Amino acid sequence: MKPLSPTHTLLATLISVSASGALAAVPEQCQTVTLTDPGWTDIGATNGLATTVLEALGYETDIKLLAVPIGFESLKNGQIDVFLGNWMPAQTAFIEQYQDNLDVIRTNLEGVKFTLAVPEYMYDQGIQDFSDLQAHAREFGERIYGIGAGSPANQNLMDMIDKNDFGLGEWRVVESGEQAMLAQVARAVKREKAIVFLAWEPHPMNVNFDLKYLSGGDDYFGPNYGGATIQTVTRKGYASDCGNVTQLLENMAFTLDMENTVIAMTDEGMSANEAASKWLQDNPDVLDNWLEGVTTTSGQPGLAAVKSELGL
Repeated sequence: MKPLSPTHTLLATLISVSASGALAAVPEQCQTVTLTDPGWTDIGATNGLATTVLEALGYETDIKLLAVPIGFESLKNGQIDVFLGNWMPAQTAFIEQYQDNLDVIRTNLEGVKFTLAVPEYMYDQGIQDFSDLQAHAREFGERIYGIGAGSPANQNLMDMIDKNDFGLGEWRVVESGEQAMLAQVARAVKREKAIVFLAWEPHPMNVNFDLKYLSGGDDYFGPNYGGATIQTVTRKGYASDCGNVTQLLENMAFTLDMENTVIAMTDEGMSANEAASKWLQDNPDVLDNWLEGVTTTSGQPGLAAVKSELGL
């Protein structure tokens, strides 16, 4: 066998170093990305979009179903890497409490609504503002239907009640999961009964029910019917540890139409990842921005890899 010349030997060495360097492009501790989900359908959709792209890049993903307070505590102790659902200003208290334990990466969604709502037939009867509720206390059973226990939105409502704002001092917040709340709304709507509940967009409830958002809650949910933005946050220092994932997160922005469409597909029986894949196959242009400067775990161009995985 003819021995390699010095030039060939050097070339082989460079190729070997280059290949091993590419394979080591993503540190081992970053190759699994752990996300939190409070059990909300909109965050299920965004988690589905993010994990679909991450897995196409070669990452493993792990989604933990955690109530909001536990999710933030898990970011603090390093058990969670990423939270795509930091609703602002509703979760301002958590951001202030954990500001030394997390990094805000970007705003990933704008134009959100998040406040109390009633069915349209109640709105047409004059319940159009928070201040209209107490006059119909008996019809509503002095109950406001909230979401999961411990959520900032529920706490805002409890603070409102404790202060007897709008004369609602005798009311109470019914805390339950999102699906349980929506089931209660569906039962009330079917019988055209009075119900007031937390509502938000993006969410298929805006299509499934004829609902109206109440004005007057600016002090608790912000102006413009709780007009909100949603932020991506990570555990402190994640950007320096896992720069490639962070680059993707810095690029990823969502829209109301995108999320409503993905959520609707999950309502029809698809998994979040199946719905996300279908949406991305139908709207591949979004990947150009999302994957700018992003590689696979082995250091290859990310855009080509994701498009190949999606059959584009």
